[in-house]
Amino acid sequence: MDKFEQIFGFINDQAEKIATDEEIDYLEALLQTLEDTLDAKFEWQVEGATKEDMRKAIQIAILKGMRKSAQPNHQMTPDTLGLLVGYFVEQFFEKEIENGSVSVLDPALGTGNLLLTVMNAMDGKLHATGVEVDELLIRLAAATADLVEQPITLFRQDSLEKLLVDPVDAVICDLPVGFYPNEEVALDYELCAAEGMSYAHHLFIEQSLNHTKEGGYAFFLVPGNLFESEQAKQLHKYLKGHAWIQAVIQLPENMFSTRAHEKSILILQKQSAQLKAPREVLLAKVPNMSNKQALAMFFEKVQMWKESK
Repeated sequence: MDKFEQIFGFINDQAEKIATDEEIDYLEALLQTLEDTLDAKFEWQVEGATKEDMRKAIQIAILKGMRKSAQPNHQMTPDTLGLLVGYFVEQFFEKEIENGSVSVLDPALGTGNLLLTVMNAMDGKLHATGVEVDELLIRLAAATADLVEQPITLFRQDSLEKLLVDPVDAVICDLPVGFYPNEEVALDYELCAAEGMSYAHHLFIEQSLNHTKEGGYAFFLVPGNLFESEQAKQLHKYLKGHAWIQAVIQLPENMFSTRAHEKSILILQKQSAQLKAPREVLLAKVPNMSNKQALAMFFEKVQMWKESK
């Protein structure tokens, strides 16, 4: 049995027990289990377990809880996407990572799985801030971050309202997709819709760039049809004035249950007077992840593009 499976066994058994004894939701019982572990009220040991073993075990338990609760805002970014985003963060910040640490913001933190996957991949090289409005999700993120010993400063609030977050080197975000209900807040944004409700994912892009340093980067997981919607023209105009598109990476269709759920990775650079737009935008499609030869060719294409910059 893998170490993460052993850890999952311990925390799942305890969460099941708490859920039954106290007649509460599994996710709430899991949170209590994690917080009790941090407070040394519940103890277990798996010799040689890594931070990734811990993150994976907690992720599996959270996924189990989400399936039971079936709340639409309770979703998690899969590991595969987190590792891909981490790869691109590493490519764009290679020198900075070698020389020190990089500041990162996730304005739609959720349970923190995307951000923690990237942080574990570059252990000790990122210091992060996360923003999440859902109390249960942010407490799960906080407990997980403490258990995997990754430094994240957390804010519980609506990310599209005023943020007390200093500009960062990079934003990493799996954009929440849909309409944003607070039309009064949306009025503060250039990407506020001229008529009707604004797209939350558009506003998150603008807010992310507001909190990115000049010349910094934003790594977004975006809907596959981002540039085909009825508000796409407005988004194009906004991006032209504020950011340079560095890369659009199409993800494999078999990663998603339906065409409507398909996503791409969009990498933006905030414009700076000291820098120039890229000579060529990287347009690529990630092959089926089980095709090792095609995957190697994909990473080779990325490297060739990077060297030609």
